[in-house]
Amino acid sequence: METEQNLPSISADNGLHRYLQEVNKFPSLSHEEEYTLAKAYIDNQDLASAHKLVTSHLKLVAKIALSYRNYGLPSTELISEGNIGLMHAVKKFNPDLGYRLSTYSMWWIKASIQEYILKSWSLVKLGTTAAQKKLFFSLGKIKNKIRISKSRDINDDDYAEIASNLGVTKSEVVEMDQRLSNADLSLNNPAHGDENEAELMEFVPESRPSQEVILAAKQQSSQRHGMLLEALKELGERELFVIQERRLKDTPATLDELSQKLLISKERVRQIENRAFEKIQKSIVLKQPAA
Repeated sequence: METEQNLPSISADNGLHRYLQEVNKFPSLSHEEEYTLAKAYIDNQDLASAHKLVTSHLKLVAKIALSYRNYGLPSTELISEGNIGLMHAVKKFNPDLGYRLSTYSMWWIKASIQEYILKSWSLVKLGTTAAQKKLFFSLGKIKNKIRISKSRDINDDDYAEIASNLGVTKSEVVEMDQRLSNADLSLNNPAHGDENEAELMEFVPESRPSQEVILAAKQQSSQRHGMLLEALKELGERELFVIQERRLKDTPATLDELSQKLLISKERVRQIENRAFEKIQKSIVLKQPAA
């Protein structure tokens, strides 16, 4: 798509706050406007329509990209990668499925940003397994949940529990925590480095979804729930038990707990979980409507 060269520029020179102000000026689209533009691009390869679809969602990209600011990478680069994900989403978007582009595109945006982050952190051997990727992107949320629910910072017992739940070693959790803590950044910094200036967070656009987006998300959630139930029916008895205990509970069972219940090793439990999860993914992909 050739819309990238016409997007507002973002660099260390022109400033993040100026970019956020600029993209916030692009109006949001109604469902009807979005549908018409999407059909024009699909049917006629109308790049002007595609450009409007992209620019109207730059606010969403910025909001998502800045939520990944604690990984020690320039926010401008995170946003640029997110914009690439958005353009891929516009290419693939099918408005006839009934979903809004914002609901559909956020997964492409996040995937593009996460891939960039993992590549940038590859020097410390991150992202080589699904478990390590999950640790990388989940640890910050887990720590915040501990602070809120237990009114304390993460401790040694937490490291061990996180390691067991995510299928990594305790030392990997500790190392990851240290690296992410060293890379911790904040949007509560003045936009120009001047204490009298507004904070960067003030320029981040509001991203609360409209009623149409909420409805589309509910429809999508209902559809996915139905596909998940169908996929679960294809699992064996032990696979279903492990998936329920490890993936479908608010407080997942540890590998050690399941190994004792099933009288098998923790590694065997992990293998069953991974195999069952792969079956579920394949089943859901096959049941999804073609985009």
